[in-house]
Amino acid sequence: MQISYAQNLEDTHLEAIFADQPTGTYVDVGGGHPVADNVSFWFYLKGWRGLIVEPQTALAGAYRHIRPRDLVFEGLAGATDGATSFFEVAGLHGLSSMDRDAAERARQYGAGFQTLEKPVRRLDALIAEAGLETIDFLKIDVEGAEDQVLAGLDLERVRPRLIVVEAVNPGNPDGRAGVWEERLLAARYSFVLFDNLNRFYVAEEAAAVLGPRIPKALGKWDDVGHLWDHGRALDNPDHADHQLARVLTHGLMALLPSLDPKLLERAVAQGFAALKIAPGSDAARAALTGTAEYPGLDQTHKELADLVRSDRFRAALGRIACFYDGGHIVE
Repeated sequence: MQISYAQNLEDTHLEAIFADQPTGTYVDVGGGHPVADNVSFWFYLKGWRGLIVEPQTALAGAYRHIRPRDLVFEGLAGATDGATSFFEVAGLHGLSSMDRDAAERARQYGAGFQTLEKPVRRLDALIAEAGLETIDFLKIDVEGAEDQVLAGLDLERVRPRLIVVEAVNPGNPDGRAGVWEERLLAARYSFVLFDNLNRFYVAEEAAAVLGPRIPKALGKWDDVGHLWDHGRALDNPDHADHQLARVLTHGLMALLPSLDPKLLERAVAQGFAALKIAPGSDAARAALTGTAEYPGLDQTHKELADLVRSDRFRAALGRIACFYDGGHIVE
């Protein structure tokens, strides 16, 4: 494996177990971002597919663009179908949870949260609707709501060969097994590995095949590459996608004046968020209006939707684009 995409080498350990399978199926509950710190992305790249349960709208949407073979449920897995409050942590999406106490603990990292109403489905129902007859591994990362997820899974009828549960979270820093482990043991799953973050369990009927493949020692961090270490593709010439980033940057700069205004609004809003610039602030106005002279052009636009349609903004796009679109020849 050249790159581990997971937070704690989970995909490296799982690859040791499933290395001989070019195809397979996973269920990823609390999928998070489809690439960064993601346990199942490596297997998607191998040709696997599966079901993603992710309640955060932006993240669920990203799966549909990046991992179209996967089925995505934008909601929560719980004990019964219905709806419930979901506590979405600002800036630290990995700490979002249906457990309010877990979200409250995120305040220690300086993060607030908002309460949203999200649909809840039993996991076994979602699996049935997805048509998944065999599941090679089930991963659960739900920040304290593990028992609710497993309460909605009939483990006598749906039998993932391997189950990985993130056990370490702000409410359980030692990674002790919660009450949810009783469900797994009662359903004839055996604990086989703790990687200092997750607990791995193998189904009784899969133990003969998978048991000998369980790593006897944890993988070494430096034995594989990590996406985080590569940084931003445009900034790092050693990044696997550096050349593509350069091509896209030049291409997008050249196309700026022809982009749809709604897309430009989204791009500006995303840029404000990334740079922590408050919309409507002096810094925002300075970024959007620039320092060039505008003889005769209206400078009174206040709303972003109006600004991106203004002569002033279009002029700025033209000045940027002309060094990429052939207008100016750059030696």
